Amino acid sequence: MRRQRSQPADQGRASRETILDGAFQAFAKGGYRDTAIDDIAAAAEISKGGIYFHFPTKEAIFRELMRTTADRLVGKVEGAVAAVADPIAKAEVALRTVLEVFAGHRTMARLFFEAGGAGRGFQAETNALHDRFARLIQSYLDEAIAQGTIPPIDTRVTSVVWFGALDEVVARWLVATRPGRLEDAYPMLRALLLRSVGVSEETIAAVPTAAPLTTFPEQPA
Repeated sequence: MRRQRSQPADQGRASRETILDGAFQAFAKGGYRDTAIDDIAAAAEISKGGIYFHFPTKEAIFRELMRTTADRLVGKVEGAVAAVADPIAKAEVALRTVLEVFAGHRTMARLFFEAGGAGRGFQAETNALHDRFARLIQSYLDEAIAQGTIPPIDTRVTSVVWFGALDEVVARWLVATRPGRLEDAYPMLRALLLRSVGVSEETIAAVPTAAPLTTFPEQPA
């Protein structure tokens, strides 16, 4: 009986994932504003009725796509810092991880940044995403203060500034005619941010070797 009840739920989750994969393809090709439900249905190879069964609007699909992708990115950051003990090193790893993931997945980065200009509702969603990452940085800075690694500072404001700097670097990379390698911005960005919280020049000079990231596959394009 339990197996029979779980099958519809499993099928529903699979259908939602198929729709989100198709939506990613459609939004990546046409952008949010110019993508219609018909485009998503074609990319997902599912009927419009099937889409409306799971999502009432195109906006709902885009919101869910943002949330699920954000969950994966946060999981990537948390996994990368899990084996790191020093709180400042955690902040460094978090910063580098986000840059490297976006560097390897430009389409995903473009969708995240497009959301901020897609309307007032999406701006709130984008702000929530920024707050989520800023809170991660804040937790590392709070830990560093508790350990005496850095002097007492307003970690809430500082974490917002840190993520704002990262956000600006990625945004400019996305619109650049010849963008180059996003990860090349890491050493300078790292040095500037660490100086802003009072990290010693000796520590800043010891740039950590970047370990290879585990797979974060681009969704179908």
